[in-house]
Amino acid sequence: MFLLTPVLVAVVCILMVWIFKNADGGTERRNREPRAEARPWVDEDSTGSTDVHQEEAGTAPSGAHTEPWTFVVVKDPDVKHKIREIIEEEEEINYLKRMGPQWVTDLKKFRTNWIKEYLDTAPVLILIFKQVHGFAANGKKKIHYYNEISVSIACGILLAALQNAGLVTVTTTPLNCGPRLRVLLNRPTNEKLLMLLPVGYPSKDATVPNLARKTLDQIMVTV
Repeated sequence: MFLLTPVLVAVVCILMVWIFKNADGGTERRNREPRAEARPWVDEDSTGSTDVHQEEAGTAPSGAHTEPWTFVVVKDPDVKHKIREIIEEEEEINYLKRMGPQWVTDLKKFRTNWIKEYLDTAPVLILIFKQVHGFAANGKKKIHYYNEISVSIACGILLAALQNAGLVTVTTTPLNCGPRLRVLLNRPTNEKLLMLLPVGYPSKDATVPNLARKTLDQIMVTV
């Protein structure tokens, strides 16, 4: 099953390029000042291709082939702003109370805080929900084996596909926001938010932290 992963990644890459290639203003606008003009915006006509992308992204392996994932693609500016309001409200509490001083200190090198402007400016937000259980044809609960691991594998394939398509994102797991976001997006109670990905092309002056990585001998053991 895992041998198909490179093929699946390639397919999803092609589809993601298709989704974003007609971003509002195109490449010329992305290279124009001021910065507000440099941000790409997804063409409203790409809705159909987004549906195709979701279908392809869901081809990851899963426990007993239960496919316990839901990909919610948000393009509507009003909905994106409501998501931002929920997350910023909870994140302020996280930073000031819930996370504790050590966690906040560990995050300082990333210069993050509870202000999440990218939730408004990113062309697309992808919210990935894990289905903790499903429902059989008779309405009874259906066990979803290894649901979190299965959805995490799907997220990994999606992240690789986005990168290979020239798109950028940041992995976010909004603490204590899941229930409110689930209600906002009209998702059923058997779905729990696992990850939120803001997706788009990088702005002209985009930067990332210069982080050191572990060496190969620190992460791989050959027996």
